Amino acid sequence: MLRQLSLAVVLLTAASVRSDEVSVAVAANFAAPMRKIAAEFEKDSGHAIVASFGSTGKFYAQIKAGAPFEVLLAADDETPARLEKEGDGVAGSRFTYAVGKLVLWSRKEGFVDDQGAVLGRNDFQHLALPNPRLAPYGAAGIQTLQALGLLDRLQSKFVTAENLAQTYQFVASGNAELGFVALSQVYREGRIAAGSGWIVPSKLHEPIRQDALLLTRGKGSPGPAELLNYLRSDKARSIIRSHGYEL
Repeated sequence: MLRQLSLAVVLLTAASVRSDEVSVAVAANFAAPMRKIAAEFEKDSGHAIVASFGSTGKFYAQIKAGAPFEVLLAADDETPARLEKEGDGVAGSRFTYAVGKLVLWSRKEGFVDDQGAVLGRNDFQHLALPNPRLAPYGAAGIQTLQALGLLDRLQSKFVTAENLAQTYQFVASGNAELGFVALSQVYREGRIAAGSGWIVPSKLHEPIRQDALLLTRGKGSPGPAELLNYLRSDKARSIIRSHGYEL
């Protein structure tokens, strides 16, 4: 009986070591693929994912204030590099898990052409974009307009959102006729699912590299490290590509 009890304790301890709850801060634009990746990861690894979705800038402030995140999946490469340099991330753990694509999108069918010429027609009142000082997709939108020589002409039409999710809502609700959003927000099964859009050529803006980082709180725990490895797997990369990202 004692031997059986000891064996049960060993098995329980092994299960508790194996099963980890991983706290992940995820850039809002990566919400849809992350939900799918989390489901597959939990099934394959036995670890549970507790994901929080939001702006990378706010996550930075929360991490500096002691928020118990173990992994950061950022919308840029600058924030993870900064956290690593400041000692809040594990040195050498940072890598690019996705390269985002920018799209000029409208909820109206046929409103945005596949060359983005709508920007020069001046037949709209509002152009939404995330705050370019905080969001790399907003900065990419500004760079695109600069490259096209349209920035000065269109600045008065800007509707600046706090983040990509709010930008999408501005356009989806019709409060802005069109806006710069992440392709992943409107891309389903290999195409823009609704409305109309122009996938902005990458040569018009700096690459939107989205980096992952193992945070200091996750160091030494098996779950966070396994999740970062899983993001490099063929299964995860296939999911990431299916949502309109490059790798």
